[in-house]
This record gives sequence, C-alpha cells and structure tokens, in this order.
Amino acid sequence: MHNTTYSSLLDTAPIASPRLLDWVGEVAALTGPDRIHWVDGSEAEYRALTDGLVAAGTLTRLAEDKFPNSFAAFSDPKDVARVEERTFICSEDERDAGFTNNWMEPAQMKEKLHKLFAGAMRGRTMYVIPFVMGHLDAEDPKFGVEITDSAYVVASMRIMAHTGAGVLARMVELDADFVPALHSVGAPLEPGQQDVSWPCNEEKWIVHFPEEKSIWSYGSGYGGNALLGKKCYSLRIASAMSRQEGWLAEHMLILKLTSPAQKVYYISAAFPSACGKTNLALLNPTVEDWTVETLGDDIAWIRPGKDGELRATNPEAGLFGVAPGTGWHTNPNAMDAIAKGNTIFTNVALTDDGGVWWEGMTRETPEHLTDWTGQDWTPASGRPAAHPNSRFCTPISQVSILAEEYYQPEGVPLAAIFFGGRRKTTIPLVTESRDWAGGVFMGSTLSSETTAAAAGQVGVVRRDPMAMLPFIGYNAGDYLNHWLVTGRSADPAKLPRIFLVNWFRRGADGSFLWPGFGDNSRVLKWAIERLEGTAAAIETPIGFVPAPESLDIEGLNVTPGHLSAALAVDSHEWAQEIDSIDQWYARFGDSLPAQLPAELQHLKNRFAARRGTPRISSR
Repeated sequence: MHNTTYSSLLDTAPIASPRLLDWVGEVAALTGPDRIHWVDGSEAEYRALTDGLVAAGTLTRLAEDKFPNSFAAFSDPKDVARVEERTFICSEDERDAGFTNNWMEPAQMKEKLHKLFAGAMRGRTMYVIPFVMGHLDAEDPKFGVEITDSAYVVASMRIMAHTGAGVLARMVELDADFVPALHSVGAPLEPGQQDVSWPCNEEKWIVHFPEEKSIWSYGSGYGGNALLGKKCYSLRIASAMSRQEGWLAEHMLILKLTSPAQKVYYISAAFPSACGKTNLALLNPTVEDWTVETLGDDIAWIRPGKDGELRATNPEAGLFGVAPGTGWHTNPNAMDAIAKGNTIFTNVALTDDGGVWWEGMTRETPEHLTDWTGQDWTPASGRPAAHPNSRFCTPISQVSILAEEYYQPEGVPLAAIFFGGRRKTTIPLVTESRDWAGGVFMGSTLSSETTAAAAGQVGVVRRDPMAMLPFIGYNAGDYLNHWLVTGRSADPAKLPRIFLVNWFRRGADGSFLWPGFGDNSRVLKWAIERLEGTAAAIETPIGFVPAPESLDIEGLNVTPGHLSAALAVDSHEWAQEIDSIDQWYARFGDSLPAQLPAELQHLKNRFAARRGTPRISSR
C-alpha cells in the first residue's frame, strides 16, 4: 500500500481537484492519522486490506470450498444497527428538517463534531475513497469521496459502489463536484496501545448537512452508519438533491417481470428494512411461464424520462441484505449469489467446517455453531445464532438473474410502484390505488411493525412514508408534496400504477394467511393483469382488491377462507386505522400538502357510504 503523511499530502496525492485536495488536507490536519492511503480499488489493494483485517481479528476467512474469497466480521454488541436517535439532518432552517428528523443548528453541530474528530484517527490509517453512485458514464454522474479510518469500510464500499482510481480520473475529467463524506470509528490509538477487533465509540453521530451536501459520521463502524455511499448519500442527501433537481431518490427495489406473452414490465417497490425487500427483488416465481430479473434490492433513483415516463436506476453495485430469513428454500437467487463468494458477512454464525449460518438459511439447524458473539451455540441455547440484523455484502454482478438493463445509465420505465409493510391485521394482501394521488396517500400512510434493522423496541407499529422514514433528507411534508408534483409533471398515461401490499397478515390463530416468498409472484401477476385490463377487482373504500377468482392460487395450499381473510377490508379495523392516520397527519402541521387530507376525507366518506354488494371492476 502507498503510505504518506498529511504534511506531504499535496506532493504524493494522485491528480485531483483543488477542492478535494484541500478537503483531504483539512481532515488530515483535524484527525491526525499516522498514514494516508488513496484507495485505488484494485484487487491487490483488496487482498492487502482483507489480509490485514484477518490479522487484526476483524475478519475471519471462510473456507474456500464453502464461500470463496469471503469473510465474516463480528461487531461490538453495541454497534449492530442504524442509530436513528443519533442521526441528524442539520439544515440551516429547522423547518426544512421537519418532525421526522433530528435537527441541530449546523454551526453548533459542526463545533461538536470538530471536537470529536480532533485527533480521532491518531494511530490509524486515513483512507480516501473516491466513489460514484450509479454509472460513471451517466449523463450526470453522482460522485462522492468517503474519508474513513476503517479498512472494513473500505473493503465493503468496494463491493457496494464503484470506487478507486478510475472514479477519481472521471471526476477530474469532468471537473465534477462531489459529496464529501467523513467517517471515523472514534477510537484513536496511543503509541503501543493494542487495538480491538471492532473499534467503535460509545458516542455515535450520523450527520447530514443538506445545503452543503456533506456527511459526517462518528463512532460506529456498522453498515449504513459507516458505508456512507448507501443510506446517507443515496437516500438522505440524494433525496434533498433530487427535490432540487426534479427526480426521486427512494428506498426501493427494481425488478423486471416478463409475462408468458413476453411482455416486459419494470416495477419498483418500497418496504421497510427486514420486511422482504431483498426476497422480492430476487424473486423465484411460482407461477408458470412468468420470469423475474432484478435490477436492485434497496435503492432506486427515479427520473422523468424524455417522453413523460418515470425511469428508475439502481445506484448501488452490491447487495447489503439482511441475512436471517434469506435461505435456499426461500430465496435461492440470493443464496446463489452469496455462494459464489467475494462476500463480507457481518454478525452471522460460524459453522464448524468454515462456513456461515443464520436463522432461515437452511431447513435443518446445525447441531453446533459459534454464534455472532463468539460463544458456542446449539439449538438448545435459547438465543439466535446470528444477530437478527446480520448482513451479507455481495457484488450484484454475481446475481444470476441480474437484468442486462441494470447496466443502462438511462434506467428503465416503471409500470408500477409497490408499497408494503409488515402488518398482522387491517391491510389487505394487495390493494390498487385509484390514481396517483391515491397512491401517494397510500405511501404517505404506510405502516409497519418495527424490526431489528434499527435500534429500539421491535414489533411496534409505526408510520413509515414510502418506507423512507429514517431516510428523508428534508421536511417530510415537502417530500410528500414532491411526490405529488412529480406525478403532475409526468404524462398521466405513463405514470406507474401504485399498489399497497402486505405479505404478513395473520389469521385468528396467529398463522400467516399468505405463503409469501416465491408465491408473491402471484400478486405481481395480478397487478400486471390489472395494467393490461384483464384481471377483475372489487372496489372497496381503500381501493381495488382482487376478486377472489382473479388471483392465481393454483397449486397453493390456501383455503378460500384464508384468501378471503387476507383480502378483507374490515370497517372496524379501518375505523381505528383512520384515527391513527388522523393523528399521523396532525404531526405534519402546515407542511402537509392539502391534497392528502382531502384524500383522507374521501376515504372517510367512502366508508361512511359503504352499503350493499361491492362493485366489480375489470379496468
């Protein structure tokens, strides 16, 4: 590796813009690293990084015959998820952050961060990672530079984004702007001090400055807290950028669905973390002659096309998926990609033969494991072997069903958008919105039971607009208005149709009413048939749900009673839901666009007028 000191930075750095060189020099002077390394993204560099991490005890090398060129990392038990209570949007005006975000006056936050970062990289290497989210040859490539003192972050960013010398050269060629993203684990080393395998700090901050398009992250080495091209850039900062520039940055998968008639449809879908987004993105359909290919499992940048359509691209180069629940019997496409190797696992369990395991990976549970905390584990241990938010970080190029369109910088035209959450009651299996505004209403009131992806209590129902609650980089009311404006600016005939789904509804006995996983392709099939005008639906106060005979359940062990319950729109449950939505909307104050309370009033009116036999629609 190339070593230098920050005092000689300008003499030894690669060719870069004066702004970048100045910023790197400023950060080095503030943080005081022992060495500076400009990341080139090469295989040799990756080998050196991972060898060093293995020697440090941060990574465990897995058996080559199990997972080639793959590693397992184990974090500090206090550094396992997003820390939303320490995630801030520091806009100049507090109103621009809105009630969904933590806010602090930017100058005050900068003063706090400067004190924390002062000397924070002492005894460590400071890595400079040029990266691009999306395509290098896009019409408007979105560049970033992450500075970090974590080699684990460098290795993971190489999987999740295009990084290194080629990116830096393109930045210079275009004289391009970039998002400065500063990260430190906050664990300086004194001379002779022994390092730990997972350095981090009790105090954690993940801070975004939308006006200057910059990110500061301190104290955590984990996931979206530290891989700053991911949630911090591609969602929080990008959402603010996209509002200014007239597009959408969304927490969405993108997939390609081909019908038996060889008609192609592109779909995006938004689900809160750990609610089946990766499983849907890598769907293995159970309906005959329908095929699914993926373009991405987590983030979609959606831009207006030249002909009035909305086009989606995936800005990421890898999958950073929740491991538990991903298995050979539920998501073979994800497992096939993982098994090809080149993967970094975090907080999974180790098998005795040099592999990894997590709950749901196989139908059979191993008799003995080393759990994610390093302890012996057996099925009788009474605790999970893998952390519920354990992850796999895998190159998307290894996905066998990756659509060729993934590589198209201009993206794909969306035919439909799905919103979905994890609800035991109330929300039907699938509902089609009446129009774009009704779909935005659905997205704005999306709710889900919390999961282990974020720190805090699990199982609490919370509103999560467009599955973006932790990721909206500005005022949530303005964000919802931006969705409405986007719909008005596109060709109405080419707007994606919007659907709300809930794979997790349960019956009176507590069992799931719908099998989920590959059988969710049956819901997608119905949605496409709605677009084609060939599937019947029942008009309900909340929108259109499938007429029972229109949903393909051939070969499924789903009773008519279960299907009816999965599709039910219960007035008593919805009375409570509407009260909850009223309370949710009240929190927006005057930032909520007037069109959405109007949609809510229409919903109330439809329930009040509910009489007789539901109308059947074949539209």
